[in-house]
Amino acid sequence: MSALTKRTTIYLDPAMHQALQHKALETSRSVSDLVNDAVRKTLAEDAEDLAAFQERVNEPLLTYESLLKELKADGRL
Repeated sequence: MSALTKRTTIYLDPAMHQALQHKALETSRSVSDLVNDAVRKTLAEDAEDLAAFQERVNEPLLTYESLLKELKADGRL
């Protein structure tokens, strides 16, 4: 284990823990590696979502009513 890693305790549902152990055996990886990858992917998705929100922060707001009116005017509703 690298000196740059931090140790933590997490509590998993028994079925989840068993599934992780099986996956670890099948892939010749540790449970820690699997959990780290899953957390990393989740955080990356969150970062992408936040970036998308930031890109659109200056877009004008559109109310539900105005959207309906626009869709009806265009014949799409």
